[in-house]
Amino acid sequence: MRTLILLALVGLGAQLVDGSLGMAYGVTSTTLLLAIGTNPAAASATVHLAEIGTTLASGASHWRFGNVDWKVVARIGIPGAIGAFAGATFLSSLSTEIAKPVMSVILLGLGLYVLLRFTLQGLPVRSDKPLRRRFLTPLGLVAGFMDATGGGGWGPVGTPAILASGRLEPRKVIGSIDTSEFFVAVAASVGFFVGLSGEGIDFTWVLALLIGGLIAAPIAAWLVRLVPPRILGSLVGGVIVLTNSRTLLDSDWIAATDPVKTVVYSVIWVAWAAAVAWSVRAYRQAKAADAELEAAKPQEPEADSVSA
Repeated sequence: MRTLILLALVGLGAQLVDGSLGMAYGVTSTTLLLAIGTNPAAASATVHLAEIGTTLASGASHWRFGNVDWKVVARIGIPGAIGAFAGATFLSSLSTEIAKPVMSVILLGLGLYVLLRFTLQGLPVRSDKPLRRRFLTPLGLVAGFMDATGGGGWGPVGTPAILASGRLEPRKVIGSIDTSEFFVAVAASVGFFVGLSGEGIDFTWVLALLIGGLIAAPIAAWLVRLVPPRILGSLVGGVIVLTNSRTLLDSDWIAATDPVKTVVYSVIWVAWAAAVAWSVRAYRQAKAADAELEAAKPQEPEADSVSA
């Protein structure tokens, strides 16, 4: 029972992150599942099975509010599903000794990306680059493959790339990525069933993650107004980097000694604290600049003076 409660909290926390940033549900939840000792392939399978429900609910909500571009969903979702199936079967074929450090390397890279992206740039911005099928198809294949092999990556890879294209407004980018992720989750789940034959997948764990995610979905919309995405991205990126660095240092690949671990952890903690402090400072500066612009706007004449 204690494990199920912990998993529900993992699902809740991961969905809070994803709902606030538009990415990192899979990366966050898979990292936490690995931290409690879950088999890598089973961890990714568990997350993707839970995501079938969370992405379906998320996609339906985005569709209801007009946040979905169905052409983008089709052009990136189908190749994304193909890449996810390939990634799931590939990960399932690896032994646990190899799969765990491989997944940790991918998650570490994604964690560094999230940390640097939100610390240095904040939310991705739009540009004038065109958005074409020849861009979306390979993007979907790569993002889908990384999502399955790393237990996450669809949002961190796909969302900034499409935002940078400049052809969709941000709300439609997030809505289209979240909606197309349903196909990725289904394809990855099928791939894991083929590769694992259901072995190592605990459906009560899936249900616990799903319940936590569904509870968190409406809370995330409220949380994002309290915790700025830039600061939250730096916080979450640091958690992912620290956790997966620990896995790699303990693996047979590196087998680091205690003094080496101490040095590495100290560097990560210092860099993480500096990143969060930088994000807080940048957020306050941006907020102050917005306030100055608002104060500089010409004031509308009051109704009484106009009528006079």
